Amino acid sequence: MTRIDRPSIDLHCHSTASDGTLTPAELVAAGARAGLDVMAITDHDTTGGWAAAEAARPPGLALVRGAELSCRWYGVEPAIPLHLLAYLFDPEDPALAADLIRLRSDREQRAEKIVGLLRADGVDISWPEVSGYAAGGSVGRPHIAQALIRAGLVRTTSEAFASRWLGARYFVPKADLDVFEAVRTVRAAGGVPVFAHPNATVRGRIVPDKLIVELAAAGLFGLEADHEDHTVAQRVHVRALAEELGLVVTGSSDFHGTHKTVRLGAFTTDPSAYEQIVAAASGVPVLG
Repeated sequence: MTRIDRPSIDLHCHSTASDGTLTPAELVAAGARAGLDVMAITDHDTTGGWAAAEAARPPGLALVRGAELSCRWYGVEPAIPLHLLAYLFDPEDPALAADLIRLRSDREQRAEKIVGLLRADGVDISWPEVSGYAAGGSVGRPHIAQALIRAGLVRTTSEAFASRWLGARYFVPKADLDVFEAVRTVRAAGGVPVFAHPNATVRGRIVPDKLIVELAAAGLFGLEADHEDHTVAQRVHVRALAEELGLVVTGSSDFHGTHKTVRLGAFTTDPSAYEQIVAAASGVPVLG
């Protein structure tokens, strides 16, 4: 039953358009079954799932169209990768559309290189198999992980991402957007930029708070605080930083289907923060 007084809002979900295991149509259906009132489709560096998700959107489920952009902060050496959630931007904006094309092309080239390295070491996977798992979407390392699981070399995606495999031994760097340019480009496209899991030290190096201060001045709109990769202390810290900087706070599952154990709606966004995001956007409207 829809909760009129307190809607359930999950603003970070992936489909097979990037590295999730549910198609966009299956994703929105799963969102409705999970009791969500609002969900966002935020595939990596692509809007490829938008149309299918829109066509299959169940009645009563509002759909926020977005993407998770691969970015990097070049203020240190080596540069620190990070992810920027972009909501409700105009997909026809020339600058942002060009950035997405470039990122997707690099993702595919990177994945193909990784497959080549694995095959050179006698690993029984192939590029047609890996690209097939992407089903026409944005190819990424989780699709290579699927091939490694099929070959019986690892049991889970997390194991595939360990240093023995894709985390180090068969790691190939990828091109990313400069995070300041990304924030400005998303804003210019009528979108709303939110820093995804900014304190997730379990993922590797994180940026210092001073960078987030600078990003806020450049147009960053919010911080994703409630996320499975944040400890309780990290969530508290991110919330305090957001309050200090006047940024909205979001919470999301970062759902990837069977690639992760987290469930849809495991973490949610406060309705007031969601309303601020919608009010700030001018690219495309929320559907529903």
